Amino acid sequence: MTALEDKKWWRGGVIYQIYPRSFQDSDGDGLGDLRGITQRLDHIASLGVDAIWISPFFKSPMKDFGYDVSDYCDIDPLFGNLADFDAMIARAHELGLKIMIDLVLSHTSDQHPWFQASRQDCTNDMADAYVWADPKPDGTPPNNWLSIFGGSAWEWEPKRRQYYLHNFLTSQPDLNFHNVDVQDRLLDVARFWLDRGVDGFRLDTINFYFHDRQLRDNPALPVEQRNASIAPEVNPYNHQEHLYDKNQPENIAFLERLRALMDQYDDRAAVGEVGDAQIGLELVAQYTKGDKRVHMCYAFDFLSPEKLRADKTAQVLSLFKQKAPDGWQCWALSNHDVQRHASRLASGTLAAQEQRMQAAFLLSLPGSACVYQGEELGLREADVPFEALQDPYGITFWPEFKGRDGCRTPMVWSDAANAGFTVGDPWLPISAEHAAANVNVQEAQDDSLLKFYRDFIDLRRNTRALYDGDGTGFHADGDLLTIDRASADSRVRCIFNFSDAAQEVSLPDGANVLKSTYEWPAAPANDTTMLPPKSAWIVSLNEEAHV
Repeated sequence: MTALEDKKWWRGGVIYQIYPRSFQDSDGDGLGDLRGITQRLDHIASLGVDAIWISPFFKSPMKDFGYDVSDYCDIDPLFGNLADFDAMIARAHELGLKIMIDLVLSHTSDQHPWFQASRQDCTNDMADAYVWADPKPDGTPPNNWLSIFGGSAWEWEPKRRQYYLHNFLTSQPDLNFHNVDVQDRLLDVARFWLDRGVDGFRLDTINFYFHDRQLRDNPALPVEQRNASIAPEVNPYNHQEHLYDKNQPENIAFLERLRALMDQYDDRAAVGEVGDAQIGLELVAQYTKGDKRVHMCYAFDFLSPEKLRADKTAQVLSLFKQKAPDGWQCWALSNHDVQRHASRLASGTLAAQEQRMQAAFLLSLPGSACVYQGEELGLREADVPFEALQDPYGITFWPEFKGRDGCRTPMVWSDAANAGFTVGDPWLPISAEHAAANVNVQEAQDDSLLKFYRDFIDLRRNTRALYDGDGTGFHADGDLLTIDRASADSRVRCIFNFSDAAQEVSLPDGANVLKSTYEWPAAPANDTTMLPPKSAWIVSLNEEAHV
């Protein structure tokens, strides 16, 4: 029996993220869609992953490309319709894949009927559904809160003569979670999709749900504590300690309500995105503690601009184990909001070898893992010229920050026109470098990164300690990181050399190298003590590491 067959699928599962606009276009309009996803499910299944997370496809004005929802219970025509969704989920389940959808609950589009009603006056049925506040006596916003997309987090509404809160774009007003009726409506949304057969949710900006009722000002953050992992360095958002605009304690009770709903269905799971560079790991611990909150969360510890370091990694893993010994983390190196890690974490040397090591690192961490589309091909951040930019974030802060389009360019499948993504004009340009690394090309190469991902995921799935074993030790020695994993019947040591020089490694008697990233796909050597630069060993510490 494999590790997958007798455990909850999400505990140790590998989740493949799809950005639907950029995955596969089925109708030639240059935009990916649900039918396109269905056409490519075989590729995802071949990787051996457990689940798919699909970024938003709901009806939307697309000011933030689907993260501004105008109807939670319908599909935007750009992506298809509910029948296409049903066909996609049916095919995924045939292939043994779970489907997780991206629920954006903290805010809606300003075109959502709820907000259209709420903005009319202070007495209608939806008047309290969003966060409204009177101006200060001088007419300025009620406090100093800032938007992640730049500037004040407050926008004036002439009809109500009040400001509304928007932590993101002005067209993304924040819902008022202190209103229980709002919570009930959102739980109804979750119920709609659970009834339709989804296996879980990725919860966007899970720590932004509640705001401080007193609307207190955020204090300034000292320069030395500013962190650019959530917002770029040029964004004043980094200048505040975000005590009051998010991360409120009332959030726990709502997460427990959501978990109770999900527990009414068999084998469902949720992963929350914790958007906070200051206390992100502590929030992950709070939100995943016990079995009544979110199943798992991920923070931005390995999504930040900071290069991977042995000491920082050991510190992060040890802190999570200390704060949430029964919690569950979900790790990622790339997603649709950050520069691709093949560029962000690259040292400039031994690129192919380093990418294999990074894949092994992600897939060896205790917890679950997210793989972003194209990550398995080693795609680097694309260079999108200003005139082709679509992302409002990048347009605002160009050229110091180029936005998120560079990680959202279309998936590359073949040597056909537009790399097999579309027969039309793609919504973002496809780089020649990406096209040369397409799926078909890598399928023909014995030593491709694509095949390494497939091979390592297979090792993870069939090695109990790697799949869902505990992290029993995290040790940094210079640039050498050691992670010990253990289950009831296997013990594995994962050793990573982040440096540009070979490092001496001492292995206990009887240890067996299961995987060697620098020699792959050749048989690993067990008679050396030197781990080459930018490389990893996965070592069995007992004779029966496989389940």
